[in-house]
Amino acid sequence: MTIETILSIFLGIGLAASVGFRVFLPLFALSLATYFGKWDLNDSWLWIGSSTAVITLGIATLVETVAYYIPVVDNFLDTIAIPLATIAGTAVMVSTVADLSPVVTWALAIIAGGGTAAAVKSSASATRLGSTVSTAGFGNPLVSTIETGTSIVMSIISIFLPILAIILVLCIFYIVYKLYKKIRPNPPKPS
Repeated sequence: MTIETILSIFLGIGLAASVGFRVFLPLFALSLATYFGKWDLNDSWLWIGSSTAVITLGIATLVETVAYYIPVVDNFLDTIAIPLATIAGTAVMVSTVADLSPVVTWALAIIAGGGTAAAVKSSASATRLGSTVSTAGFGNPLVSTIETGTSIVMSIISIFLPILAIILVLCIFYIVYKLYKKIRPNPPKPS
């Protein structure tokens, strides 16, 4: 396995984690990176770097970002975003992985890409739900800002520093694990 292949896997996983915060933003970042020649994609995914894709994904990113600031709409988006994030995470992974057989590429894309995006999106959705319940939705704009900012930072780092991106993904999973352990109900103690 070449260094290029490893970096492409790290890029895919980093972008998949970013998809867990915002579905279209990492796709837009990948589109821009491809358009400006920063990153080469698999031949069947070169369309992501076209002018049409850049404009379309840019508009979708803007609409999604603004929609998360609208009360009730933000929670509705979270209900449909988990399957969308899983699909988008798989797509960014399969589009970026280089020099692997199609079977390995798709298995990696589904497990690492889709799985990472779904795990991050599920955690983000739980955070928004907790914010809605505890603050009657008044804290949701702060949650949206943090999610969007995290998605931007993760997308940029994934494209320019894929090794750092995989480290940040591991940190995100560690934080999610610690939060889960903290809020998980304790099992009853045997008498």
